[in-house]
Amino acid sequence: MNSSFSNSDDVLGFLENDGKDVKFINILFPDILGELRGFGIPSYELESAFKEGKGFDGSSIEGLVRIEESDLIAFPDAKTFRILPWDYRDWNGNPYRVGCMFCDIKNPDGSHSPGDTRYTLKRTLEKAESQGFDSFMVGPEMEFFLFESSKNPVPLDKGDYFSMGIGDPYEHLRKDIALGLLKMGIVTEYGHHEVAPSQHEIDLRYANALEMADMVMLFRYVVKEFARMAGVYATFMPKPINGENGNGMHVHQSLWKGGENAFFDEKGEYLISDIARSYIAGLMVHVPEITSVLNQWVNSFKRLVPGYEAPVYIVWGQKNRSALVRIPEYKPGKENATRIELRSPDPACNPYLAFSVMLAAGLKGIEEEYELQPPCEKNIYSIDEKEGIKTLPKNLSEAIEITGKSDMVRKTLGDHLFKKFIANKEAEISGYRREMGHKYDATVSPFEIEHNLSRL
Repeated sequence: MNSSFSNSDDVLGFLENDGKDVKFINILFPDILGELRGFGIPSYELESAFKEGKGFDGSSIEGLVRIEESDLIAFPDAKTFRILPWDYRDWNGNPYRVGCMFCDIKNPDGSHSPGDTRYTLKRTLEKAESQGFDSFMVGPEMEFFLFESSKNPVPLDKGDYFSMGIGDPYEHLRKDIALGLLKMGIVTEYGHHEVAPSQHEIDLRYANALEMADMVMLFRYVVKEFARMAGVYATFMPKPINGENGNGMHVHQSLWKGGENAFFDEKGEYLISDIARSYIAGLMVHVPEITSVLNQWVNSFKRLVPGYEAPVYIVWGQKNRSALVRIPEYKPGKENATRIELRSPDPACNPYLAFSVMLAAGLKGIEEEYELQPPCEKNIYSIDEKEGIKTLPKNLSEAIEITGKSDMVRKTLGDHLFKKFIANKEAEISGYRREMGHKYDATVSPFEIEHNLSRL
């Protein structure tokens, strides 16, 4: 079942005819940190939910509202309807299915909740449309680890990049996940063992940013559920194991105009357009400001260190996999596949906010016609002289200080989310410092294992 429904009548008609075994609907939404939240309703309640919404207390959900403004209303978005790829059983052992839908969160007066991060992305996409772009297409590479439990990050194999057979004993689980996602209409393109022991990657096929953000949320949910059913634990924690590569979420992206890829130019260097060059320049200029959103945990910065493939230096290139931004090589006849790849985000971010801020940075580069600096095609870590080459923030404290001064991020998130996000990250930093002192280094601390491993 894919998300091919255009309105509430389509969904209700399906439930009335082919979907009679769908007994419940999970109404889903992200909190400020991108954790999946939601509640279930019987399928017979869905018609009224479409018309009137379903009220809930938002004061206990991080980032949604102030406590004196606790009442919120969730309106299911029919276009996001999917069916979860596993059966449930009632008390008699009879199977039934559960549907799910993301929602728009509104205040009692009908206005959008400023804490709804899906709405933040919708606003940013509207800004892109106002600049003449039809769509913002993204394709993330999702990395995760499989461990025995959520208590201790002990690898389950000794495999490395593209291992097969005995080096990749959970290949079957990866394929089960891909098939489960396909049942939901979420198409994967690649699946393989990654560089670190017990690390895996599954890549999602390009889609519009809003749909993709929903799919990233469902991807993390489905991966964790399939892992649980297989008796193991899946985590998207950016850096769970000392001395090994961390989990990244490289994001391939392009802008489209008039139904055509605005990043392609057959006469341009690297076959990319001036629009693409200004977009890359926007990312390069503003990436320090948005890093706290793309890499939102203290633990995120244990991945962003030299020697583990994650980018540190703000450079771009085509074949350079140590660069922050890479231009995948063009294949003749594949103009639509022309794109840029941002390599710094990790999969424990809020995808709605991450896609919002990277798009906002790129749009600013286009709007103000930023000039793109020359590329770097050498392994930046092997270059002795790095004078003049800027780096990403070294830790969350530095990153959030830069974000706090960013008018672009404030305008993109809105005052409410901006202040809530800053406050949440400052609280995390304070908690880390209380337990670990003021020292930041590349070592994964007990604080991170305790606070992140079972959560992410």
